[in-house]
Amino acid sequence: MKLNLFSIALLLFACSCFAQKNKSPFAGKLTLTWKVLQQNFNADGETLSELVLSNSGSATLPEKGWSIYFNGPDPIVLDTSSAAIGIKHINGDFFKMFPHSRFKRMGSNQESKFKIRSRAIKNKTDYGLGFYLILDSQPDSPIDLVLKIDPLSPIDKEKQLSNALYKQNEAVARMAPGQVPAILPSPLKSKAGKGTFSITASVGISADPAFSREAVYLSNELDKVLDKKPLVGGQKQKNMIALQHMELKGNEAYQLQITNDLITISAPDPAGAFYGIQSLKMLFPAIAWKSKQAQITVPAMEVHDAPRFGHRAFMMDIARNFQPKQEILKTLDVLSLYKINVFHLHFNDDEGWRIEIKGLPELTEIGAKRAHTIKEETALIPSYGSGPLANRNSGSGYLSRTDFIEILKYATERHIQVIPEYETPGHARAAIKSMDARYARLMKARKPEEAKAYLLRDLNDQSIYRSVQGFNDNVINPALPSTYRFVEKIIDETISMYRDAGATLKTIHFGGDEVPAGVWEKSPVVVQLLKENSNITSVDDLWYHYFQKVNGMLKSRNLYLSGWEEIGLRKVRTGNSSKMVLDQRAVPQNFHTDVWNNLSGNEDLAYQLANAGYKVVLTNVTNMYLDLAYNKSYFEPGQYWGGYVDVDKPFSFIPFDYYKNQKEDSQGDPLPENHYDGKEKLSDAGRANIIGLQAPLWSEIITGTEQFEYLLLPKVLGLAERSWAADPDWAKEQDSAKSKQLYEKAWSDFVYQIGRNELPRLNYYAGGFKYRIPAAGYVVDQNLVKVNLLYPGFSIRYTTDGTEPDTKSPLYHQPIPYNKTLKLKVFTDTQRGGRSIDVYK
Repeated sequence: MKLNLFSIALLLFACSCFAQKNKSPFAGKLTLTWKVLQQNFNADGETLSELVLSNSGSATLPEKGWSIYFNGPDPIVLDTSSAAIGIKHINGDFFKMFPHSRFKRMGSNQESKFKIRSRAIKNKTDYGLGFYLILDSQPDSPIDLVLKIDPLSPIDKEKQLSNALYKQNEAVARMAPGQVPAILPSPLKSKAGKGTFSITASVGISADPAFSREAVYLSNELDKVLDKKPLVGGQKQKNMIALQHMELKGNEAYQLQITNDLITISAPDPAGAFYGIQSLKMLFPAIAWKSKQAQITVPAMEVHDAPRFGHRAFMMDIARNFQPKQEILKTLDVLSLYKINVFHLHFNDDEGWRIEIKGLPELTEIGAKRAHTIKEETALIPSYGSGPLANRNSGSGYLSRTDFIEILKYATERHIQVIPEYETPGHARAAIKSMDARYARLMKARKPEEAKAYLLRDLNDQSIYRSVQGFNDNVINPALPSTYRFVEKIIDETISMYRDAGATLKTIHFGGDEVPAGVWEKSPVVVQLLKENSNITSVDDLWYHYFQKVNGMLKSRNLYLSGWEEIGLRKVRTGNSSKMVLDQRAVPQNFHTDVWNNLSGNEDLAYQLANAGYKVVLTNVTNMYLDLAYNKSYFEPGQYWGGYVDVDKPFSFIPFDYYKNQKEDSQGDPLPENHYDGKEKLSDAGRANIIGLQAPLWSEIITGTEQFEYLLLPKVLGLAERSWAADPDWAKEQDSAKSKQLYEKAWSDFVYQIGRNELPRLNYYAGGFKYRIPAAGYVVDQNLVKVNLLYPGFSIRYTTDGTEPDTKSPLYHQPIPYNKTLKLKVFTDTQRGGRSIDVYK
């Protein structure tokens, strides 16, 4: 295969409609080509690239008086002494490119080249984004640039990956359709009966009074698949679906019994009845969700079921990039189908505030908007390629109070607890800048006391720090009384929204993640607090001080505090270094910790916290972070700092002994056998403190609903299985050979469930999802190309002339002769295609 086939021109920000409105002669005429020259350029593993700025228009770009702004992977000009262009870091991932005195004006069809080094570029989502030009003479008229990507050829890596995928796919044991388990997540017990039951509009629904809401839900769900809505009411009899109360062991338990003339769902509580309904729905043919039918036939069956964990959580980040209300409602539909009962909603971060709070309009007027700005008086700076204009993409947007109340009602109907997260004191830049804007507005109105009421930073703070994400101004000051007035306002407005929705609020998540070194050290109000409060001996103690005050506010309102693991840790300094260690002081206070960090040096952190008495939700990055790329392919979107997460990673997770399932490091490379020697094991008491599992989907690279669904599905099905289903035999087996054999059988069953049942259902369920279609695996053997798939039910089409395969291309049935222009593409049964791949010998 020729190298130039990998010179992919990705038109990421075309000038289209905006260019037509912008009368500048540069609109649509300036192109930036990002060409990768060398990976692992230095000891830091950085990438060497060449940037080429070219002008295809008739206007001349002057030698000075302009800047190009963009979001990028920490680019630094390689030779500042000779380069005609410089790069300046503004904040976060926001940079400015500007001409040096060496830059010569660029006329038509001229270009300027310079080299940069940057963070490693391993896949297509690592490049700079959102490039736009600002002329000094027209500061309010940004001009989008065209970006082209010219990557370094990934042929060897892609070939190795495709060969490895072929071997993995080959290891999946084939199953006949009748052998595929029908219900996911796996029930405790299920037994096939004889015969079938036909659900029609004439079927009645009877319900115990305690299950009246579930009966209405069932009627509404049946209305989506039947030509007429079944009625709720009447007594249990033949040709009925009966929801009845029955004492069973465990919350959310249920029994589902289907005979030829009756469906009975028995449960001790409404949640159990709801999950019995979800299992019944899984027996519907996938096509039922495409269009209404006269009847739905389900097989006779008896199911006894209850969840392993009471906390089965998915976290959705709408702060970095926003997702609209309808996508959130759709997500709740699919979560509830798979019995996931906690929806953790990440409302704010450095790059956005996404929920309306009455009385603090700046939070959404400024904090929910990203656009070109330097002073940030009307919007936040662009992030993640959001570009110069507000409200044109996922960089801007928020949920109104009415929107969120609707979401709460929708979740409550589906027995999903919504946990709101307000990230503090770090990752809080959007809130800080919004309250700065409020301060400026009220100071201008000569209301100084009112202006200071919700200020989140010390105006005289000279502390110097830089967060992991590159910000130097994103941490709330815990010495300000106005900080706690702000937190209290957020708490009370949140309680009010839940009350109006009739939704239960048990906890509010206040973050606690990634506060950098150097914060608060030169803040006058902090210095004063240290003098006045003998319990605070250093700025490090402000951490405990802050969360104690927040916890007090929550406790007084009958709520408990949730946060990331740092709320149960404290900083210890030794010389010039510091580390976070377990903090025993908060153990009795019912803090619930979402523990994500199981990377090198922190492998046993979750078990330490649980053994100490903290309530722990296992959120291990190596297995549960759905935003991580599916694999090492250059073409796979997603991050990889914590490794790679495909469907198998959450599925293979062993909550009470995750050392056993962890086979790879954060680079996706094998771990040594003794890697976990000396790490703290989970005690019997600690087991009782592991309350559940959680899978987050962070949104740095997600700029639309399709990208969100691609990373969500089918990965989240592994979370559903592992958080609901009983501890599998392969996890309990001590003999490694037997455990491997048991796992391979369970994995094959799961793969076939996904391929035969779930993906066909997800083509249509809740309007249909754009789940990921995995690429084919292949090997070249004696000049013949052998190809296979992971999931059954899909097809492979190919072309031999280098063109993109489509639905009219030949189907793969048997090995085909190698051709250096051979392309393969996988299609679903609805003929939606995945990513095509080139075949390398």
